[in-house]
Amino acid sequence: MSDDSFIREVDEELRSERMKSIWSRFGNVIIGIAVLIVLLTAGYRGWQYYTEQQAAKSGDSFLAAIELSNDGKHDEAIATLEELGNTGHGQYPALAKIRIAAELAKKGEVDAAVAAFDEISSDSNFDTALRDIANLRAGLLLVDTGTFEEVSRRLEPLAETGKSFRHSAREGLGLVAWREKRFKDAYKWFQTIRSDVAAPSGVRTRATVMLELLAGEGVTSTE
Repeated sequence: MSDDSFIREVDEELRSERMKSIWSRFGNVIIGIAVLIVLLTAGYRGWQYYTEQQAAKSGDSFLAAIELSNDGKHDEAIATLEELGNTGHGQYPALAKIRIAAELAKKGEVDAAVAAFDEISSDSNFDTALRDIANLRAGLLLVDTGTFEEVSRRLEPLAETGKSFRHSAREGLGLVAWREKRFKDAYKWFQTIRSDVAAPSGVRTRATVMLELLAGEGVTSTE
């Protein structure tokens, strides 16, 4: 036997003895950790399956509420959505609250709808995008009946450059200003729309029409 072979055999024997020593001291701990990993993995998979199933049920309930609404059964739709808001999973409780406010608006209950949208927009538990949508819907509902200040409070933060809903917000601000004969404010918002190359063509066309009407009132600037 060569010296190298002898040394390798000694090393292997030493490693075997070390492994036996480690296993005798920590074998139960190693087995426990392995079992725990298996249980945690199984538990996670089970929870993942459960949440997916619950989310699917929530989605079905949401679609059922939309169908009721489309059939004109707004009270039944609201009842379904209220249940979903209390027991739903994922984003569906938030979507249900948004839809409830929309159903109230469809029923002509503008004050109740605005209050519902305001509650959503002030709730930090909701996603920022949903809160912005709630503010937009509330502001647009008030264009025909609310004051310029009420509409501005909700829509001006959304009208800033780069905001996703800026075009609709600016149009709402321009319309309420026009209704209250705040023509310079109206000019400002409609001109902002027309100057924004990213504004949808329909919105820009309406803004141009309003600017022509303002010109007929002698308003061609904010000065």
